[in-house]
Amino acid sequence: MVSYSAVKESRFAEEFRNLTGQEGDQAVRGLRERAFEYYKANGFPTPRHEDWKYTNVAEIAKRDWQVGTYGFSLAELDADVLEIVERFRFDRNGFTALNLAFAEFAVVRIPKDTVVEQPIEFDLSAPAGKAVFPHVIVVAEAGSKATLVGVYESEGASFTNAAVQIIVEDNANLTHYRVQKESPEAFHYGSTEITLGRGSVYNSTNINLGGAISRHDIELKFTAEGAEAWVDGLYMLNGTQHSDTHSIIDHQVPNCTSHQNYKGVLNDKSRGVFNGRVFVRENASGTDAQQSNKNLLLSNDARVDTKPQLEIFNDDVKCAHGATVGQLEEEELFYLKTRGLDDELARNLLTYGFAEEIINKIGIEKIKVELDRAILNRLTTDLGERI
Repeated sequence: MVSYSAVKESRFAEEFRNLTGQEGDQAVRGLRERAFEYYKANGFPTPRHEDWKYTNVAEIAKRDWQVGTYGFSLAELDADVLEIVERFRFDRNGFTALNLAFAEFAVVRIPKDTVVEQPIEFDLSAPAGKAVFPHVIVVAEAGSKATLVGVYESEGASFTNAAVQIIVEDNANLTHYRVQKESPEAFHYGSTEITLGRGSVYNSTNINLGGAISRHDIELKFTAEGAEAWVDGLYMLNGTQHSDTHSIIDHQVPNCTSHQNYKGVLNDKSRGVFNGRVFVRENASGTDAQQSNKNLLLSNDARVDTKPQLEIFNDDVKCAHGATVGQLEEEELFYLKTRGLDDELARNLLTYGFAEEIINKIGIEKIKVELDRAILNRLTTDLGERI
């Protein structure tokens, strides 16, 4: 009897051969082959792996996915872009390996000293029943300024395995909005790698509303002095949704600043995981690193596993971290109800206010309005009409 895993591997192998047969760039083909060999040898991570002990992806692994495409160009990558792809840590896990093996590359280059007024938007919607593997490379050249928007949507059960590599060169400024609002039957894995140059600014807001199981791995490195980064996010879950965020913020050099503020709103039997690690290396004096994870549980059955971490190897730093898990404050509810609000509206108003701190970071009105509407739908109320 042939095992399901063997059949699945054989199917992926056939589709991989079809893809590499079309690959004209020998260097990229070599990278794909190395990545696929890693995937074949290791498969998807399991709860036996320390970084995955709270997230079981067996449901993703056992599905019979067909590989879909966005239709991105398979043109050869420039030498400097190829160098960036070669630095991608595909051996982080089986997901990152499979992404590089099947990656559809999209490259965005923001020219030196250029201000791009309109947001650069990527619609990364996944068709039902398909597995898609977008791999976006963004280079913000020295002195440039731009806003990048990535929106992940889907219809029905799908599997998005996405990677984003971002290079923010000296004195460049990049705002990055990542919005995941896929179907409740969808599965999502994403990795984002960011490298910051001297005096650069990276400001990200990550919104996670969709997916049955979703995971986002973030790795940010300071490589020159004077850079500043915001890595903020919101996960809002209901039903049996499971959302996992793992982040690494690596202060490798002196005099850089990082801010991380993640919030979670969980209802029903949903589960959230947050693991944030901040490294301050031995020579990274003058580091200022602040990290916070706050969670609001709307149900006795909802669960959060949170673990903010600081690993500091220098005394001349200013660092702090903290995490909270709790329910709505009875005193705040009582106050609102004494002002004439019923219990449901009072609870929804407080929940909305808790989440809106992160939503308010988004500077694009169209996206902000859509997210406001999505949050209100989750709360099954229209605050504007009832207040």
